[in-house]
Amino acid sequence: MAEITLAAVAAHFGRDISRAMPKIEGIISDARSQDVDLLVFPDATLGGYLASLASPDPAELPPSVSIDGPEIGQIIQWAGDMVVCLAFTEEVAMADGRHLYNTSVCVDSTGVLGVHRKVHQPLGESLVYDHGDSFTAFDTPVGRIGMLIDYDKTFPEAARSLALDGAEIIACLSAWPASTTNRAERLPQDRQSRLFDLYDCARAAENQVILVSSNQTGVMGGLRFLGQAKVVGPGGDVLAKTWNKGALAVAHIDVQHEVGRARRKLHHLRERAVGAYHPGIVGGGVAGAGAAALDGVARDAPARASVPLAGLV
Repeated sequence: MAEITLAAVAAHFGRDISRAMPKIEGIISDARSQDVDLLVFPDATLGGYLASLASPDPAELPPSVSIDGPEIGQIIQWAGDMVVCLAFTEEVAMADGRHLYNTSVCVDSTGVLGVHRKVHQPLGESLVYDHGDSFTAFDTPVGRIGMLIDYDKTFPEAARSLALDGAEIIACLSAWPASTTNRAERLPQDRQSRLFDLYDCARAAENQVILVSSNQTGVMGGLRFLGQAKVVGPGGDVLAKTWNKGALAVAHIDVQHEVGRARRKLHHLRERAVGAYHPGIVGGGVAGAGAAALDGVARDAPARASVPLAGLV
């Protein structure tokens, strides 16, 4: 595949979806003027994030959106031939009632290419949202992609699951705030700022993949978001980065070439010592694109189409 252009968004999105929609359209237009092929918006693009992690107020929750609703339909039209990832509070009606998920979708003009429901939940998120239960990669015009939603990237097994399922690009959509206790006076000195960057670079380098990391900026309730959107190469090198203001981090890269070059001598997925690991880490098998990524490595578990959470944690 030839060189493509990847962009991660640092921007603030609040509760008002009617204000967010023209902002999304404008960012897509700006990205198109820079020939962006993959554009990754932050978590909570539509409706904003929780105002408090410790004790979310039921009266102040983000508005919910349906994957097949008019908002996603409009963004699909705006995307055109660009691949766009964004996130929102998804409402799902089930037999036992109404369920909310922190959900991301990947779309282009043909429709929805992939969906991820956030699995790992910090602090009070579980009081609001049900959790997802899998990490699955999917094919797109820019290559095979997997998605994570902010706290997911804290856990190495999440990104590893996507890499084992053949993802060469991981889109990580975040609403990642500064520390809520002992916050540093300047955001770049905050411990969460350091961890946010550390996780991005580590997840890319561990799996020798491209990581496109977006984040919210500004303030929501008691949370102040870091920004720091970035594109990270398969060696853990930061190719483009924003700071704490709204901006696009834009990088140009031949994904297959760079991932292949990173894995030419040291191939982390192939050289895993599965038999030495704790049984809770090694329960899942891989098929399809994931099997191709491993290139003939022996596997002990039955093949399956994706790597579910239960197989790795």
